[in-house]
Amino acid sequence: MRRKIKIINGSVITTHRILEHANILVSDNKITKISQDNLNEDADTVIDAEGYYVSPGFIDIHVHGGGGSDFMDGTVKDFLTVGETHARYGTTTMIPTTLTADKNQLINTLEVYREANKKNQYGSQFMGMHLEGPYFAMNQRGAQDPRYIRKPNFEEYSEIIRREGDIIARWSAAPEIDGALEFGRYLVEHNILPAMAHTDAVYEDVVGAFENGYTLATHFYSGMSGVSRKKAFRYAGVIESVYLIDEIDTEIIADGVHLPAPFLKLIYKVKGVDRIALVTDAMRAAGTNVKESVLGSRTNGLKVLIEDGVAKLPDRSSFAGSVATADRLLRTMTGIGEVPLVEAVRMLSLTPARIMKLDKQKGSLSVGKDADIVIFDKDIKIHTVIIAGNIVSKS
Repeated sequence: MRRKIKIINGSVITTHRILEHANILVSDNKITKISQDNLNEDADTVIDAEGYYVSPGFIDIHVHGGGGSDFMDGTVKDFLTVGETHARYGTTTMIPTTLTADKNQLINTLEVYREANKKNQYGSQFMGMHLEGPYFAMNQRGAQDPRYIRKPNFEEYSEIIRREGDIIARWSAAPEIDGALEFGRYLVEHNILPAMAHTDAVYEDVVGAFENGYTLATHFYSGMSGVSRKKAFRYAGVIESVYLIDEIDTEIIADGVHLPAPFLKLIYKVKGVDRIALVTDAMRAAGTNVKESVLGSRTNGLKVLIEDGVAKLPDRSSFAGSVATADRLLRTMTGIGEVPLVEAVRMLSLTPARIMKLDKQKGSLSVGKDADIVIFDKDIKIHTVIIAGNIVSKS
């Protein structure tokens, strides 16, 4: 027999509207019916949404940690802790993300991902890894550890991809540094998404990068160049270039700190809902109340402070990742960002699904898609989380 869940009396958020007093039927791990009429079918579990919003599960394509753990800790337990922590806040799918590190640590993290993915029952689904670095511009490193920043090396990245390429979903790099365009082409050949990050590129560099596969801007505005002047002449940086090239997707850390309200409104106005993915970029302190933490591995990471709702380097010279969870992103965009709820949800579901080529199975409440569902109230407090037809969190 097929296991069935019936959600009744919900305000169901579709890609373009809200269906009031609607019902959803889930059979095993798929959505099989959505209707404003009564579903006269028996179910193993009936959830009365009580008029709350019923949303597609949130998809976070850039996340480092949470619940006191970081993926760079390199253990199955830590992977599962991060996934289970963010699941409680509505993230049903995530792309676990590394930090700049040496080759052996990157390979080890990828190997641990394989083991963790087999044991992941109660957390956000892992849909491939995101390698953030180590091929960055030193001047735009932010909180990335300078000890490991280097130029693309074919022998290194080809070995990593040969061994673990089937689980690498995306790789972020600075496209203007030597070897980066060849690196981008190599990623595309192996079905890995190249993204621009921690970069000092100018417009001409970005155009070349886009032509070689770099179609995503990692944490837009953070760790990237804006307009600069050299000998009285002005040059457009990555920020201006991303605005100019319509086809480049953006991800934004919508915690309200990395990007205050005017920036959120500007990005939304220029790029639009279908080119913006909301990400947490969360480090290990997300979902905790600590005041001090570590960015990256417990053994060799960087000490950080947690204040003003964000992680900072000890000298407060730079942010060091966010402590946001997905529900906070939604509150920020609908609040100070003044974005309609339906569109904010799309930026946290269908748009990231499309960017990562997951939209045939995830990203919207549609018949035939995976039953990744979040129920939340008007204050965007999460009440129920369903991942692949399994209730993993319920208040």
